[in-house]
Amino acid sequence: MNLTAKLVTVLLTAVLLAGCGGKKKEDGQIRIGYAAPTLADEGQVAIRQGAVIAAERFGWELTTTDAERDSAKQVNQIDALLAKGVDALVIVPVDSAALTVAVEKANKYKVPVITIDRKTTGGDLLLTVQSDNYLAGEQAGKRMVELLVAKHGEPKGTVLELQGSLGTNVAQLRGKGFNDVMKKHPGITVISKPTDWSPDKGAMITADTLTVHPNLDGIYWHSDAIGAGVVPALERLDRLKPVGDPGHIFLVGIDGMRVMLGYIRDKKVDATMSQNLLDLGDVALGILKDHFEGKAVPDSGMVEKEGAAWSPAKVEGAETGPLINLSTLPVDAGNVDDPGLWGNFKKDE
Repeated sequence: MNLTAKLVTVLLTAVLLAGCGGKKKEDGQIRIGYAAPTLADEGQVAIRQGAVIAAERFGWELTTTDAERDSAKQVNQIDALLAKGVDALVIVPVDSAALTVAVEKANKYKVPVITIDRKTTGGDLLLTVQSDNYLAGEQAGKRMVELLVAKHGEPKGTVLELQGSLGTNVAQLRGKGFNDVMKKHPGITVISKPTDWSPDKGAMITADTLTVHPNLDGIYWHSDAIGAGVVPALERLDRLKPVGDPGHIFLVGIDGMRVMLGYIRDKKVDATMSQNLLDLGDVALGILKDHFEGKAVPDSGMVEKEGAAWSPAKVEGAETGPLINLSTLPVDAGNVDDPGLWGNFKKDE
């Protein structure tokens, strides 16, 4: 490298460092970079909407990127947000391990980072705000056991577990919560298959599994986004029998998507564990505001908010920083019309 090239490199580095200090701008405007993994599913749209509402309330500027489920693209988008000089990053990682490099770069420039829905595997995070994914998996497991007992008189049968992306702590926790319940009942066989959150993969795996296990008793999916592909597939295979029918395959999932609430109303699906997705962004930006004001970020105990469905939320430590786990709510035919469910938020539009 010649002297001129070296000088250019030094100058570019200096400009980038100057723009990435995470400091409030001269115009007083706080600018937040929001890195979404995808905006092609309503769950991620709802999470972002909660952040947008909070940013508007605080008078902040929120810039959103969409990685379209591509972790390399998300890393590059975060690089661009840092180069623009954002004051903080809010990230929903495509992949927990792959996004560690982006967090470490933000750490270098002293830009605070909050992750939502899932944390990274490394780097220093100001906070991770997520649904209590272990609890959701546990709730789903308990519901599946209840259904199997109602059918067989005891906890036994065969269940297909359609996993999310195993590179995310969300899928890991939802799987662990479910399987910790299943392990208590040796009469239940669980067939676990990864789908990378893909409805198409979920549908294909379901069809293949039914070929080998035609007497399959139940299906548990880590996300209703997966289930949205499975239900039509069962219909095409003439295996979608209504709840209460002797041939019904028990269907239980997590998220509380609008389409799944509709399936519950139509007696196609038994239950879903609904997240408080609209609150994730609100809680994240609320704590970020406290941080900007010099207040300490909670690292243990409970976080409470009067009237919030997720309150109180447990706070625990992790290698990357504090985690706030918002409670999930089991939803079935008895409470599917609850207006507080995020899946019902825009049902009349």
